[in-house]
Amino acid sequence: MCDGSPVSVAVIVAVGVNGEGRREVLGLDVGPSEAETFWTAFLRKLARRGLRGVKLVISDAHEGIKASVAKVMTATWQRCRVHVMRNVLAHAGRSDRRVVSAFIATAFAQDDAEAARQQWRRVADQLRPKVPRLAALMDAADPDVLAYMGFPAAHRVKLHSTNPLERLNGEIKRRTEAVGIFPNEAAITRLVGAILCWSRMTSGPSSGPATSP
Repeated sequence: MCDGSPVSVAVIVAVGVNGEGRREVLGLDVGPSEAETFWTAFLRKLARRGLRGVKLVISDAHEGIKASVAKVMTATWQRCRVHVMRNVLAHAGRSDRRVVSAFIATAFAQDDAEAARQQWRRVADQLRPKVPRLAALMDAADPDVLAYMGFPAAHRVKLHSTNPLERLNGEIKRRTEAVGIFPNEAAITRLVGAILCWSRMTSGPSSGPATSP
């Protein structure tokens, strides 16, 4: 509340995968917006609390997150593969999306990072004459969407998207919208914290050395 009027705030959550392959909630914070300064302060809090050895950070293409990761962590950044595919396929005709999706997926099926990049570029070049905007998006996404391919094959299935975190965010949104207006940030933290604790108790094992803001 601000002068008696409701104010929208952002709730950000980071989930990591430990050395045993189990997902853990690393932290949450509440702030006025998802600006770079907010993300930077949040990541620095995690570091002060002992977060070390992060190898990969997975998120959507939020410039604030990317800039903060570059400042605070010496980790590779991965753009969520599902988000990239949604953006790319939006430029394919409705009747062609399934075929184009399968064609692009051949890059993800490669054995190593270099082979994946070569196939990604090959697919983009073959699609360029008919759907140049789609190919241009693939060109721009190349360095980010394939970052996870540099990790062991057994880990990749858990490293290419933020879908598990999005499901958790969906549950947070559902619960907070049911409440509507909170008296203060502490009340938001209590509710979201309870949801995260519940999620931790009910989640199963995962794989991969990743952190997903």
